[in-house]
Amino acid sequence: MRQEVFEGQCQCGAIHYRIAGVALTMFACHCTECQRQAGSAFGMALWIKQPVVEISGGTVKEWIRHMPSGKQMSCQFCPDCGTRLFHKVVGQDQVLSIKPGTLSQPRTLVPVGHIWLGSKQKWTTIDPNALQYAGNPETFDALMAAWANADFHAAAVD
Repeated sequence: MRQEVFEGQCQCGAIHYRIAGVALTMFACHCTECQRQAGSAFGMALWIKQPVVEISGGTVKEWIRHMPSGKQMSCQFCPDCGTRLFHKVVGQDQVLSIKPGTLSQPRTLVPVGHIWLGSKQKWTTIDPNALQYAGNPETFDALMAAWANADFHAAAVD
């Protein structure tokens, strides 16, 4: 696993970020919470291990979401335009989830899996080669292994 650097910003440009860390996986989530948050058919998550986060241009705002598991999710967003930038489970600082649509160069990144397909929009087409889960997987080990074995993500950053 190699350290990579990911850069991005919110929609209005008030918040810019630079995150160094090890990319663990990227997947699409089709749960109704992610649909609501994204205002779309699904949400996306790019997990970064041991993130070193630099924020410029302003301060992110935080909203705490209570998850069905009983855990709490810190959802960080731009206070000006409301763009969701990051998620992390409260108390688990070793992994940060970047919202990939906010990346400056997201085009080379491809999700290796889809979770919560039991609530996906009927018109959404899923790549048959991607890992697929009706709900939340018991572990994310297979999603991380698929990412580690993919050859496309290393080109995401220079």
